[in-house]
Amino acid sequence: MIGFSRNALAAGDYRFFAEAMPGEVWRTWPSFRDRVCYLDIETDGGFTGDAITVIGLYDGFEFRCLVKGQDLDEFPDLIADRAMFVTFFGSGFDIPMLKKRFPQLPFDQLHFDLCPAFRKVGLKGGLKKIEVELGIDRGDDTYGLDGRDAIRLWNSHRYGREGALERLIAYNREDVVNMETLAHIAYERLARQTLDPAGLGHIARDLVKKSRIV
Repeated sequence: MIGFSRNALAAGDYRFFAEAMPGEVWRTWPSFRDRVCYLDIETDGGFTGDAITVIGLYDGFEFRCLVKGQDLDEFPDLIADRAMFVTFFGSGFDIPMLKKRFPQLPFDQLHFDLCPAFRKVGLKGGLKKIEVELGIDRGDDTYGLDGRDAIRLWNSHRYGREGALERLIAYNREDVVNMETLAHIAYERLARQTLDPAGLGHIARDLVKKSRIV
């Protein structure tokens, strides 16, 4: 198995790892960071593929936000060379919604979902709650916004309110760009926990509670 893994890694064969270690995808994040897509969607509150209003994409260098009625259909081309998605609760929301919107896509990339990853190391709750616990700040224009506000902003945009779409995109941008920092933290803590023969012992628990981004 080790030999197959080494060969697959050398060949950049992310599909091998997606099939071989679905519960341990976090381990592959350093190896595929140069082909990662931090991903987050917003919707109008519906549950069909057509409910998606914006798709935020970030590769560690450039942020791109696709908007319904403008360029949403460019999504397949933009992820064609991506080996890994990083999301927050994407397994339960973003990816299923995208599969409805783009049923022709295989979605065979590795998927590092930060929500269950943080739960494994003792950090529970939504994305914004975890950001606060880790000392990650948001801009004044987007502080306090959540998914319900994203729906409201989209509706405001539809009815012609100036600046609503720009604020929605700014909110989405912070979601996906912050995921890179969160992925670093989740990976390091999962690695530390894995090396603890007793699991996440009391020392590691203290680190989880006290750690802050400087």
